[in-house]
Amino acid sequence: MMTLFNKLILGTLGLLPASVVLAAPALGAVEKQPLNLNAIGMFFVFVLGTLAITWWAARQTQSTSDFYTAGGGISGFQNGLAIAGDYMSAATLLGLSSLVFAKGYDGFIYTIGFFVGWPIITFLMAERLRNLGRYTFADIVSYRLDQNKVRIFAAFGSLTVVCCYLIVQMVGAGQLIKLLFGLDYPVAVVIVGALMLVYVIFGGMIATTWVQIIKAVLLLAGGTTLAVMAMSQFGFSYETLADKAVQAHASGWNIMGPGSMLADPINTASMSLGLVFGIAGLPHILMRFFTVPNAKEARKSVFYATGFIGFFFLVVCTLGFAAMVIIGTDPQYYVNGEVGGALIGGGNMVAMHLAKAVGGNLFFGFLAAVAFATILAVVSGLALAGASAISHDLYATVFKKGKASEKQEMRVTRMATVGLGIIAILLGILFEKMNVAFLVGLTFGIAASTNFPVLIMAMYWKGLTTKGAIIGGFAGLVCALVLVILSPAVWVTVLGHAHAIFPYDHPALFSMPLAFLVIVVVSRLDRSVRADKERDAFADQFVRAQTGLGAAAASSH
Repeated sequence: MMTLFNKLILGTLGLLPASVVLAAPALGAVEKQPLNLNAIGMFFVFVLGTLAITWWAARQTQSTSDFYTAGGGISGFQNGLAIAGDYMSAATLLGLSSLVFAKGYDGFIYTIGFFVGWPIITFLMAERLRNLGRYTFADIVSYRLDQNKVRIFAAFGSLTVVCCYLIVQMVGAGQLIKLLFGLDYPVAVVIVGALMLVYVIFGGMIATTWVQIIKAVLLLAGGTTLAVMAMSQFGFSYETLADKAVQAHASGWNIMGPGSMLADPINTASMSLGLVFGIAGLPHILMRFFTVPNAKEARKSVFYATGFIGFFFLVVCTLGFAAMVIIGTDPQYYVNGEVGGALIGGGNMVAMHLAKAVGGNLFFGFLAAVAFATILAVVSGLALAGASAISHDLYATVFKKGKASEKQEMRVTRMATVGLGIIAILLGILFEKMNVAFLVGLTFGIAASTNFPVLIMAMYWKGLTTKGAIIGGFAGLVCALVLVILSPAVWVTVLGHAHAIFPYDHPALFSMPLAFLVIVVVSRLDRSVRADKERDAFADQFVRAQTGLGAAAASSH
């Protein structure tokens, strides 16, 4: 019988990513695999390295500003890498490469949907986010509106998005650890949660930022090295790669054009809307803009992040097409040696198999360690965003009316982080067998229908009132949740009904316009004295948004 200590040691090494997120509908019941000693060695190195960063960060974290936003002292380049690290989850490396491997051009289109949202953030939001906000996106929305009501709504929307995303990460991590490293699923999930708590509670945003930067560098380096090694087998010629991929894939030339994934234009449009505008409503991404000293650095950070993310998506697409030839024709990577059948370890393991095929066990171990870094960084960022919504928006501003001391706020933050960690672990264990593919669509759809409309209208529309923001935001949230529950992904696949009530998997095409419509109509109809004052206050907000006068300055460290 394995001792608890041994289980914990092995568990610390087993954290692998939510690659299920963007690929196959679910991993289902997966068999545990033998332990990989190379991967374990790499994990030890990474765990010790990140714990050293956390210890250093804990010594730097003196105030709430340090904890939430690293004191605003992160440069544009560093923040760009951290945003890229936050956004390029292991789902990108494993999930999207598997999607391209299976679907060809359709997978490539999916990656573009994820990428297109960044210019919106660059040109419409980055500068105003930094100038108007302090710790959370609720700071911006409540600038001229009713503080208490708006913050309650914002905290509710943020926590819903954070919890959905946490489920995805925890379930995916647990399934893949079970699959790769021979650990029991609940043990794996508990260890992911425990490590996340250590990083966030002690190190705050400083630790989270540096773990994200390191993870982004490792992911870029690992993915690029793998792509170079794979392309060397095709003489570094994309033409040769394309020819051989067409020959190797069962669909032949069809992989070079749109296929079944994009067959329904309404579902495609809805998915695209969610992916494009959902980015601008993700709390853990928005928080990153408050870590830079000024609006100029905020713009620079988006510029760098866009470059890193765009490059990585091209790398991922290359991996998918290379795997069609290298993995798709080799029986050793298939169950019972049947080419075209089920892949060993599940459909999301294409990149891992490719790493083993071109780089051997050592490189496989390195990539597994990178995947571990990925899950840890994403989960830490999410926990921090959720905890700040509870402590800063609800406790400090709503309950204490802005009179909470920094010490009290920090204590509540750490308690909220522990609470979120426990919830994430329980939800991860509870949803073990559940289809998780829809949860990403749900997360982006909710963010695009709840947070984004209220945020963009608060920044740009003078006529917005508190009633409009809250009723419109909740209308988008409820509509998105109801449509997802009634969709084929949940109503048929999860709940077992014969037919879905709502025929599309993604809600954004219906719930996002509804949120905007309700915001405009309710704000127009609001003739109260309070509403008139809110409209008049837009001029002051506009000056601050453009100039940054009165915005929180960076810490000296």
